[in-house]
Amino acid sequence: MAKTLNERDVQGAVDAAAKVVEMHQRLADFLAMGQTLAQIDGFVARTLEDMSSKSCFRGYRVPKLPPFPSYACLSVNECVVHGTAAYYREPMKAGDLLKIDIGVLYKGWIGDAAWTYMMGEPTDEMRRLTDSGKRSLSLGCAALKPGNTFLEWARVVQHHVEEVCGFHLIRGLGGHGYGRKLHQPPFVSNVVPSYPGEWSDAGTACSPGTLIAVEPMIAVGTGKTVQERGLWPIYSADGSMSVHYEHDVLITEDGPRVLTAGLEQIDDVIERSV
Repeated sequence: MAKTLNERDVQGAVDAAAKVVEMHQRLADFLAMGQTLAQIDGFVARTLEDMSSKSCFRGYRVPKLPPFPSYACLSVNECVVHGTAAYYREPMKAGDLLKIDIGVLYKGWIGDAAWTYMMGEPTDEMRRLTDSGKRSLSLGCAALKPGNTFLEWARVVQHHVEEVCGFHLIRGLGGHGYGRKLHQPPFVSNVVPSYPGEWSDAGTACSPGTLIAVEPMIAVGTGKTVQERGLWPIYSADGSMSVHYEHDVLITEDGPRVLTAGLEQIDDVIERSV
């Protein structure tokens, strides 16, 4: 994990994050009910090329799974994360929640951010669920400042999602350091550890110069997940709706600098149809 970044490094991270925000902005203008995930992923591929960027997800490898086959992670409803363009064949319809996670490689630097899009007029529960994700992300980012550890992030996020809103943070998944690589230490859990040693990075200080991608993942009914062996998508264990939000943050001497802050201005309710 980088403890110090020079001015050129910081600009590289800022520029890569800006590409992610632009990708989401273009997506918000493109998305429509009636589209398939394959069509949406194709748009991501074309747009990244237009922005002189590459997907850092496509071809990504982890043990016991095939190379990730898509340009973006596209996860519908009870699929929490890591949905591929081919896992779900039905066109988007009113009432769907679509999580889109974009990973960009631009001039040697990574940008990585996710947002959740609501198809059609959202129900009250969908509004409360998406609001809980956006608000917990905002509150948690504010806690990423020198003098705190990453445990404070989890305390703030978990209190809002589970105590205030009554939803469930996904266990076992969380944020991560990044920079010129997609995943670096530390791991940033969204929940406080339930026993000593469960989360080894909980006491890691929020040190200036650290780049961190933080990402609450929330389901209506459970924090547990299921995943079929050898396949990428991860689902809520009870089949309940889920959301995913992710920001890139640079911790500075003056506090957190949210590099993907423009995502909050995106219109995430998609009312048009193809």
